Amino acid sequence: MKRILFTLIAVISLSACAQPASPPATADKPVVQSTPTTGSKVIGTPEARAREALRKVNPQIKIEMIGAAPIAGFREAIVSGQVVYVSDDGKYLLQGTLYDIENKKNLGEASLAKLRARLLKSIPASDRIVFAPQNSKHTVIVFTDIECSYCRKFHDEIAEYNRQGIAVEYLAFPRAGLGSANFKNMVSVWCSSDKKKALTDAKKDKPLLAKNCKNPVTMQYDLGLRMGLTGTPMILSKDGTLLGGYLPPAQLRAALEKHATDDK
Repeated sequence: MKRILFTLIAVISLSACAQPASPPATADKPVVQSTPTTGSKVIGTPEARAREALRKVNPQIKIEMIGAAPIAGFREAIVSGQVVYVSDDGKYLLQGTLYDIENKKNLGEASLAKLRARLLKSIPASDRIVFAPQNSKHTVIVFTDIECSYCRKFHDEIAEYNRQGIAVEYLAFPRAGLGSANFKNMVSVWCSSDKKKALTDAKKDKPLLAKNCKNPVTMQYDLGLRMGLTGTPMILSKDGTLLGGYLPPAQLRAALEKHATDDK
């Protein structure tokens, strides 16, 4: 479910989006950015130019952040769940993986993890469907769908994940989209008095009692998109690190233990 924000960006530069040269500021008449998207930033700052360039590519995009990039001459931006790099002059955009060869790291993923961690904190515990052992050693947050085969496979093994010491906190991501039959069924699950049973039944194609209430399904779906979700299940650590799609219980535990060691 790739949501590439800029379908045309792979083959074009942003030269058409570059701002015209602004007149030099004078001591008594400073030049100030006038658009509401950049507040009082001075025209010509790399952040202002990057923001303006991105807005011209697509005025509807949600820009989560813009900051210094790990490579000189570029700003790093997170937009609609993707990390992109805009040149400081606003002319060029790079879309793809920025990989640190020496340290074997996807640098964009590190930035996305920080965003995910912040967004995850906005989701109340009461809005999550939790399957946890008595004494959990690890916790994962899983964006799930009730119809996808690997989501069902993951849930079929939920008891084994718990035996491995892993608590699973489910969030809703109806792959068919908002307003679909799948979406309505997930709303019924989240509105059920016994959410855990309803989720299990739904993943086994058992009939669901249609329900509606104030629910977090739409909000969680939107957050999934902002976090860069490209398929379900999406398994995240508590700090927002993407651990993968489906992983067998022992493999997931090993990934969590390695992640905990790497963080020290």
